[in-house]
Amino acid sequence: MPESPRERDVVLFGATGFTGGLVAEHLARQANAAGARPTRWAIAGRNRASLHAVRERLATIDLALAELPVLEADAGDRDSLRRLAASTRVVATTVGPFIRHGEGLVAACAEGGTDYVDLTGEPEFVDSMWVRHHEQAERSGARIVHSCGFDSIPHDLGTFFTVQRLPEGEPLTVEEFLRVGASFSGGTYHSLVEGLSRARATYAAATQRRRLESRPIGRRARAVRVPLRRNPAGEGWALTAPTIDVDTVLRSARALDRYGPDFSYGLSIVTRRAVSAAALVGGLGTLAALAQFAPARDALLRLKDPGDGPDEARRRRSWFTARFLGRVGAEPEPRVVCEVRGGDPGYDETAKMLAQSALCLAHDELPETRGMVTPAVAMGQALIDRLTAVGIVFEQLR
Repeated sequence: MPESPRERDVVLFGATGFTGGLVAEHLARQANAAGARPTRWAIAGRNRASLHAVRERLATIDLALAELPVLEADAGDRDSLRRLAASTRVVATTVGPFIRHGEGLVAACAEGGTDYVDLTGEPEFVDSMWVRHHEQAERSGARIVHSCGFDSIPHDLGTFFTVQRLPEGEPLTVEEFLRVGASFSGGTYHSLVEGLSRARATYAAATQRRRLESRPIGRRARAVRVPLRRNPAGEGWALTAPTIDVDTVLRSARALDRYGPDFSYGLSIVTRRAVSAAALVGGLGTLAALAQFAPARDALLRLKDPGDGPDEARRRRSWFTARFLGRVGAEPEPRVVCEVRGGDPGYDETAKMLAQSALCLAHDELPETRGMVTPAVAMGQALIDRLTAVGIVFEQLR
């Protein structure tokens, strides 16, 4: 990206939240680490006193951060968001649920030609933002990159990594099998309940985007959906996961010729026992049903505070492993097996993913893209290299 006269390279919006604080700490350690390109960065939010408290904590990591710029901006104040976007080359945000609090910042970045990354796993938000702001972002040159946390970096870049090891110009299938040992925060829980309560709006947003979005000519990308089965990538049982990650990967495949003329992708969650998979389906179904009714939804939301999250000891015990089986044509056996793995997926590793995505957009030589694009399309191998350097493993097993 060419040098910019803007005052800052990266601004983190939402630094006072649980996940935002972890992203800020990662930036404190990595943004200006030895050998790294110097980064002019700042934290932003609506409460100046809370931002100063975050800055004091960051100064215990690096004394120079006692002078870190603190910017006031409110998700409900469009003028403050425009000023924020105009001051920096990249904005990274953790402020959700995004369907309620996210559009103003997307609009400001699309208008101002400012690159943007977030943590959203909300399909309605992503599709609505494409419908409303993709064309403006294309005109301004802004790169709007959603889902730069555990949704959907390991899945999107893990598939990208696997495809690079398969032959070009052939029909390809990549199946991912995900194992997770971790808990989740109040913010993630609130986003899940909000999303489940908006099933009709989510469907409507997806339908509107499909009507407007062009598809590649002579190529296709489609989802693999298989019911409960024994895990072909190892022990346990595999259950198809209808998450935003599937949409993200398929959008990358439609945008990049390297995925071949006929690409298929499936994502399955792996459990130790079949009964655990059935319980997961039943639990989500019950949660979705209750979320449709306001009194029940309010009661569900009161069960966890949005600012809650697992403590450091719990996060140290957490992990994830995503295994990718890459096939060519109708071959029954995988041609390659790859893996992405790391520590606590929802917080420690997500903080790395978002922070490194912002730094990647700010500093690295990347393909020429604009508008709303996926992590693999916008950053690809450059982001894999960054994540590998901070401890997330991308490996070809065979």
